[in-house]
Amino acid sequence: MPTQLRPLDSAIVPRFSDVATFMRTPRRDSLDGVDIALVGVPFDMGSTNRAGPRHGPAQIREMSRLIRQVNPSTHIAPFDLCNVADYGDAPVNPLDPQGSIDRIADFYNVISAAGVRPISAGGDHTVVLPILRGIASREHPVSVVHFDAHADTMDELLGSKINHATPFRRAHEEGLLVPEKVIQIGLRGTRYSDEDIQYGYDAGFRIVTMDDFEEMGRAAVIEAIKETVGSGPTYITFDIDGLDPIYCPGTGAPEPGGLFMRDVQVILRALSMAKIDIVGGDVCEVAPALDQAGHTALNAANIMFEMLCGVAASIDRLRATQ
Repeated sequence: MPTQLRPLDSAIVPRFSDVATFMRTPRRDSLDGVDIALVGVPFDMGSTNRAGPRHGPAQIREMSRLIRQVNPSTHIAPFDLCNVADYGDAPVNPLDPQGSIDRIADFYNVISAAGVRPISAGGDHTVVLPILRGIASREHPVSVVHFDAHADTMDELLGSKINHATPFRRAHEEGLLVPEKVIQIGLRGTRYSDEDIQYGYDAGFRIVTMDDFEEMGRAAVIEAIKETVGSGPTYITFDIDGLDPIYCPGTGAPEPGGLFMRDVQVILRALSMAKIDIVGGDVCEVAPALDQAGHTALNAANIMFEMLCGVAASIDRLRATQ
């Protein structure tokens, strides 16, 4: 299907002009004719310390004005390959956490049923659970590439079973992911105990701590990702605190000694060029009040663009086989 939806061209329309949308794409309330939906999920009722990621989607939209249209390394031009639109924000009630989780899952179920692939901006990392509930199931689980400083596989935190420290444990219990096709990259934060990370090992996740990352090197980590997820449907989720804090001061749980932004660009670009069916992605935990200059949100917007290139390339490869 030829592309019809086009972002505003910043070489023609100044970046500061008009209402902010993700990467200056058209705002749409309908999924008709849309291949990839860019979505905000302004939920942070699962965060426990420095709050504010509910405002992340708005700041990421604003900073994404700086995104242009062609990837400089892979030469993927996602807006030429697919119809991409800003589909607004998932519904959230800040006085009803569980109801919001259910509404977010229903929202993504609509996107999935329409055959549209979502790329999202959180919100805290709780939101990956309802997103996966909306796009995956026990009958159709997904592989997962997870960038983070923390494993997010605790059973509970402060008596809560659903929060930003538990989504991958719940997703595994619910059969939404294929455990042997999950890889977690960048884990390094101090822990309550070793049990914080042990669940993933026991479940069969492949875990690449930052110590492992340094020992293996970037190229070997890329090969490990490809080997782990295979060619099946793969979801990429990125907690912004996977980056070193010099790249993400605006997040609730910064951890020293993390990934460089250049590492992330190279890895995601390699995945875009691999024969991986990337069905969606998210970037979470951007808290604008902690970084009013917007550097964190700018990096998040660029991560979303790399994911967009990967999803667009996956759709293009699929069409070529039909």
